[in-house]
Amino acid sequence: MVNKIGIVSRCDHVDALGMVKTILDEFGSRIDIILAPMTACALGLEDSNVSPVDEMRKIGVELIISIGGDGTVLRNISKMDDPLPVLGINMGTLGFLVDINPEDAIASIENVLAGFKYGERARLAVSLNGETLPSATNEVVVITARPAKILSYKISVDECELDDLRADGVVFATPTGSTAYAMSAGGPIIDPRVDAALIVPLAPFRLSSRPWVVPADSTIRVELTNPEKEAVIVIDGQHTYAVVEHDVITLTKAEHPARFVRTTISGFYKKVQSKLA
Repeated sequence: MVNKIGIVSRCDHVDALGMVKTILDEFGSRIDIILAPMTACALGLEDSNVSPVDEMRKIGVELIISIGGDGTVLRNISKMDDPLPVLGINMGTLGFLVDINPEDAIASIENVLAGFKYGERARLAVSLNGETLPSATNEVVVITARPAKILSYKISVDECELDDLRADGVVFATPTGSTAYAMSAGGPIIDPRVDAALIVPLAPFRLSSRPWVVPADSTIRVELTNPEKEAVIVIDGQHTYAVVEHDVITLTKAEHPARFVRTTISGFYKKVQSKLA
């Protein structure tokens, strides 16, 4: 039996905020509900039980209900070093990480509160010149900061050179992220149960520059080699950092995975068929 949950929501979406109110009305007298600060502010409920997402585990929150789209899920997972299980209610468009439709939300939450299981998804730990950046649930993209300007990269895996790449950018994806930007760039779809990382060049200059699938526990090292050209790192579409010549980006398997509450038995392949058909 679940006794304490957290709620995060898109704050610019009327229906998402309305769903928060519905959940509070339905379950607020039965369990402790903790609101993320911006969600509480958008509803004018600053005097309610409020906690930053990265503090919710410390106060006994057992799962987080995320109301919005995939971006809402990714943004809040990135705030947690050791992510809590997330149950996603889809108020976005495609919603690959959010399983529950709004009309099914109350019944699904009722079932989850009686007890739940969750699946774990590997994340990528990211550092720039030794400084730790937020981990990635979907992908890390290193891309030109100026459109139509090609960049050069040196990429190595476990100290072995993989490619001296000239391209607009490169995507480093988890299996979870293989159905996102990496797929659109021509990469393969990877079952989340596969312990791997994906490297996909963006508009490479050479025809021989192809996607790679490497072991998840590899250490991937990326160095920008263009003089006077700037790039950016974008993590899960949420966090952006500038990169210049000779900066070194290091990617490894994160210590703590993302966790998603299991609500269906249809599985990954059925989801791919239904979402990406």
